[in-house]
Amino acid sequence: MGRFFYTLKQAVLQVLRNRNMALASIFAITAMLLILSIFLILVININNAAKGIQGNYDSIEVFMLDDAPKDAAQFIIDDIKTMDGVEDAYYKTKDQAMSEFKVRWGDNAYLLDSLEKNPLPNAVVVNIADLEKADGIAEKCATYKGVEDIQYYKDTVDKLLKATKFIQNTAMVLILFLIIVSIVVVSNTIKLTVFNRANEINIMKYVGATNWFIRGPFLVEGMIIGIISATISVGISAFLYSKIVDALGEQVFTVLNMPMVPLDFLVYNFVWIFLALGISIGACGSMISMRRFLEA
Repeated sequence: MGRFFYTLKQAVLQVLRNRNMALASIFAITAMLLILSIFLILVININNAAKGIQGNYDSIEVFMLDDAPKDAAQFIIDDIKTMDGVEDAYYKTKDQAMSEFKVRWGDNAYLLDSLEKNPLPNAVVVNIADLEKADGIAEKCATYKGVEDIQYYKDTVDKLLKATKFIQNTAMVLILFLIIVSIVVVSNTIKLTVFNRANEINIMKYVGATNWFIRGPFLVEGMIIGIISATISVGISAFLYSKIVDALGEQVFTVLNMPMVPLDFLVYNFVWIFLALGISIGACGSMISMRRFLEA
């Protein structure tokens, strides 16, 4: 326990003695984590929106001819349910379709009452369990008798998923770059402290101090810098995110059908992610800076 408090005390003293360089490291890591938070917020919310949109378009609507008997639709339902990748299939009348339209139109639904005739067709709705098999299912639906047209939004879903994947890959590349830069900055900062204490380190080695005993304070110093940076980053990110949500308002996300990720969920996960990154960056920077003086 005494060794632990010694290591912690020396680490704090080193941070205070080299406060200017420590502040530079804290600023660099904080900036990196803030940029990281921007990409994480974008990726999390885009993934959330993509899942919501995909949930709305993971079905095929098979529009029936007006003169097609209901038996033809029932045959399609019974046959299509046997296909691999189909979750469910059911019949939707034109009246049911019109009722759904009125719900979507909300206060403007009264405009639909002026129609002399319901222009919507009867349809068979096929829910897809596996999107990779959707093309084959759609082709099969087109072969049935009594089918007038097929409505399927696979292209829209595919484009959305590609855009999401591109954003994720871009974010990962930038995150790795920022982490490397932060490690270099912390390493150079602690290296100055090591140079200032070079004689003291050599004396400690001569009297039999182990490498880990010498390395400990520098390792903790880097971790302290990382913890401070992570704490500042989480606070700023949470504040900015709450302001953005308040400025846009819940109605905007309701109209776009894009529920934002709750602030509590975001902060909780950011605390653990940023602490892990901050401590890891600080520790790696310290280890790198000590390699010249201590055996690996």
